[in-house]
Amino acid sequence: MSKTGKRLKKANKNVDRTASYALSDAVNIIKTNANSKFDETVEIALNLGVDPKHADQMVRGVVSLPHGTGKSLRVAVFAKGDKVKEAQEAGADLVGSDELADQVKKGEINFDRIIATPDMMAVVGQLGKVLGPKGLMPNPKLGTVTMDVAAAVKAVKGGQIEFRVEKAGIVHAGVGKVSFSADAIGENISTFINAITKAKPTGVKGTYMKRVSISSTMGPGVRLDISHLGE
Repeated sequence: MSKTGKRLKKANKNVDRTASYALSDAVNIIKTNANSKFDETVEIALNLGVDPKHADQMVRGVVSLPHGTGKSLRVAVFAKGDKVKEAQEAGADLVGSDELADQVKKGEINFDRIIATPDMMAVVGQLGKVLGPKGLMPNPKLGTVTMDVAAAVKAVKGGQIEFRVEKAGIVHAGVGKVSFSADAIGENISTFINAITKAKPTGVKGTYMKRVSISSTMGPGVRLDISHLGE
């Protein structure tokens, strides 16, 4: 058995898969079991009682984590005129219009998020077949189609993340690093869960939040006690 396999086997012994843990206890378990040589990401998975095939059951939005994600995101901005300088000064990694679109068409996607001014959507719209499957299309509802490009860039760089429910009704996200303090991880998780709660679709019948678990990149999943998450 590899060293990674042995670590995971040992970590699994420390977690009762049938139990649901209070958030603070779950975070401590995650931190204790994260023994990789790199700074593992703390990940959250929420099983929701929704069917995203129905428009009135889609769960999607953005949330700013109070302590950021610990990951540096590369931001591309589609803009022209004065907005180019505004985006650059706010910390955008790539700024352009037609020439940036040409790069994307060639498959040169060296960024994690796109922001666009409304007047650039005619250009960005032509890239839908490339950007859509990757979840990179800017959207006014998510604040990524806006004239205030500076605020949008700073929000993404400051720890704002997007979330979107997958076909099976699951929402995944990275909510920090194991090197963060337990309090910081807990606050990030609480903020994320609150955002999912507020994003509850009108068409949901029955239990909305069925199961929530957290893990580190190489660690076992730890189930959270949902009944106490709002406290």
